Amino acid sequence: MVRFTMLLLLLSIPLCKTDDQLTPEKPLFPGEMLISKSGVFALGFFSPAANSSKGLYVGIWFHDIPERTVVWVANRDSPVTAPSSAKLAISSSSEMVLSESDSQGGGCTLWTTKSGAAGAGASSAVLLDTGNLVLRSPNGTDVWQSFDHPTDTVLAGMMFLMSYRSRVVGRLVAWRSPDDPSTGDFSFSLDPGSDLQGITWNGTKPYCRNGVRTGVSASGSPYPISSSNTSAFVYQMLVDTGSAIYYTYTVSGGSSRTRITLDHTGAMTFRGWDNASSSWTVISQRPAAAGSCEVYASCGPFGYCDLTGPVPTCRCLDGFEPVDGGGASFSRGCRRKQELRCGETAAGRFVSLPGMKAPDKFLHVRNRTFDQCAAECRRNCSCMAYAYANLSSSGTLSDPSRCLIWTGELVDMGARKDVVGDTLYLRVADSSGPNSTVNSNKKRDLVVKIVLPAVVCLLTFTTFIYIVTKHKPRGIRRKKEMLKIPALRYFSTSHDSWDQNLEFACISFEEVATATNSFHETNMLGQGGFGKVYKGTMVDGKEVAVKRLSKCSEQGTEQFRNEVVLIAKLQHKNLVRLLGCCIHGDEKLLIYEYLPNKSLDKFLFNHGIHTTLDWPRRFKIIEGVARGLLYLHQDSRMRIIHRDLKASNILLDAEMNPKISDFGLARIFAGNEQQESTKRVVGTYGYMSPEYAMQGKFSVKSDTYSFGVLLLEIVSGLKVSSPQHLVMDYPNLIAYAWNLWKNGRQRDFVDTSILESCSLSEVFKCIHIGLLCVQDSPNARPPMSLVVSMLDNEDIPRPMPKQPVYFAQRHYEAEEPTEDLEKSVNDVSLTMLEGR
Repeated sequence: MVRFTMLLLLLSIPLCKTDDQLTPEKPLFPGEMLISKSGVFALGFFSPAANSSKGLYVGIWFHDIPERTVVWVANRDSPVTAPSSAKLAISSSSEMVLSESDSQGGGCTLWTTKSGAAGAGASSAVLLDTGNLVLRSPNGTDVWQSFDHPTDTVLAGMMFLMSYRSRVVGRLVAWRSPDDPSTGDFSFSLDPGSDLQGITWNGTKPYCRNGVRTGVSASGSPYPISSSNTSAFVYQMLVDTGSAIYYTYTVSGGSSRTRITLDHTGAMTFRGWDNASSSWTVISQRPAAAGSCEVYASCGPFGYCDLTGPVPTCRCLDGFEPVDGGGASFSRGCRRKQELRCGETAAGRFVSLPGMKAPDKFLHVRNRTFDQCAAECRRNCSCMAYAYANLSSSGTLSDPSRCLIWTGELVDMGARKDVVGDTLYLRVADSSGPNSTVNSNKKRDLVVKIVLPAVVCLLTFTTFIYIVTKHKPRGIRRKKEMLKIPALRYFSTSHDSWDQNLEFACISFEEVATATNSFHETNMLGQGGFGKVYKGTMVDGKEVAVKRLSKCSEQGTEQFRNEVVLIAKLQHKNLVRLLGCCIHGDEKLLIYEYLPNKSLDKFLFNHGIHTTLDWPRRFKIIEGVARGLLYLHQDSRMRIIHRDLKASNILLDAEMNPKISDFGLARIFAGNEQQESTKRVVGTYGYMSPEYAMQGKFSVKSDTYSFGVLLLEIVSGLKVSSPQHLVMDYPNLIAYAWNLWKNGRQRDFVDTSILESCSLSEVFKCIHIGLLCVQDSPNARPPMSLVVSMLDNEDIPRPMPKQPVYFAQRHYEAEEPTEDLEKSVNDVSLTMLEGR
């Protein structure tokens, strides 16, 4: 007993082992620690309670703060009971093993990595400054890591894998109590019934539910992390690769101590370490309290938790009233003020409720457009509500549509301030009275039979007199001016940069509808998060591309305004031309020049046709995009930052000349303004510069970074988000390019299909320029004027680039969903991201 007590006293004192590695020759014993290279984390034996009878555990905790905060536990359900014989060692079968001797003197295994790498000859386990414990083979291959096996905590940089091949694989499980790390009652995982939502469970019952996944897959915002008002920019991402779904977050500067923990109370809490008060500060928490209406279904059927005010409050949906008369208890929820009558003459109407946390118990109808989703619900009288989202920004999905319908009670809804939610379309009773439909039909018949013919006759006569008495060209000009009035009124009241004297064409809705065959599906060229694009042929034979804004997209409305205001002012051969626009009721349309070869990514990443892009064509595209950016940054009437430059936004005309498109996210810089900050991060993951993604700061150098990524893609034929096997075990395309260039192996980076047609010196120059553009510091990146000069002239000196380290991600692949599960960063668009 005395010996046991002495060992416990030594637990907090590092003895002989204070390096960051565990080797077969040097196991870890109680009282010793592994400490990460910079001293951020420690691994060792610990006792979570003053009562030593609970035994010892092996865990990882923050080492550089005074309060021991454990973030990972190996043997949470098998504590060490014989400390004098306990050790953590690397076994002969290349596994990490925690063992002790039993009462009979035999060996007892309490925990093992089970890496499946038996015989690989693992030489060491290393504790990284990220808090990740990694088991490595002699050739440097990582065969196991603690980040793949979280307990109750997610750390910055960890890729928390939640689903693989439609199977829930990742869970967070809370401690039993603050002094007991064994598995508790609360856990968090994706809903086994749908990978669209995450749920905190109390046993097998839902305790708190996240909102259903929308098209917004990432967010970035500054968070206060100390009592001295210091803040850090936290960037969060949910990625759906098609086969896997994972969550990750990063923190600006990398120095802030943060963690997301599922507490023993069931709350998911995001905390940051406050050096000023030497304590953990709660940044966000859900649910905020055990009695909060955020707890699952607290507001009952058809009730929702209103979090927009100072105090969370249960409320009823539009058209509903509390069952219990509005008392303190909402357990019975709400009921309709007027019952639905479903039949031939009445089926209710739909009201839109924007910014809602979508209800639970939905039916996911696949492969639907927004209109088809709405029709699916409208024609079914038992359908109570529907919601739609495009998930194309979440990853590589075969079906990006997300049509949800509800046929029963609506439960567990919410409304939050400053958080992007769903627009819920709710069926309510027609409030016009029982005979409203019959009366309206009679009135409509009266209008059609009597009033309408008289009006048409009068208008026809008036038009005839006008035509024969006025000069025809003047009448045509008048018609165009009349079309322009709603546009002038719309833009002058909605955009600070609108110029009343700006010349642009307004086209009637009828002309556009005729040109696109009434927006027939056979005319559709593509579909994005803000609407669809159609090919059209105008009456004069000109082919056009028509972008039709989705009626339910508020973000798209802002893009529409931005794009018309900006593109109408820009004229350059490497920018797409806006021919006109149309505003007709709820319809908002943009009419562009039609480019028959569509976008660069269709050629570059489609290995069936990518050979069409020989090197001369690729270099021509690189030069054209560079000149287009130079025009935006320097030569146009205003300095413009594009903010979403990528292969899919480079369109190609019949001669394969590049034209930069999609200015919906662009920003204008006024006067001598050089840099701007925002809390709303927009762009595409992988193309975004570090200072923009992490701190919300953007400048012309943000576009330079995106251009550098694009240049490397054009040379290699690989996406920036290519899986690891395509970039030869490097974290990403940028790291792959850097390492080959540094080692003089640039030729290995070049797309094999262009080796025969390329000038190697020209290609190597482009790789060099691309690496200059993707340097982490914006000041180190060259301006586009210098980039254009370096592309045009071999004699322009090129400085040595610095190694880029931004977003160094780990990738894993496996044929089967074993311990090593596939993880990859895909092309994820970030759009109008709000802080959460």
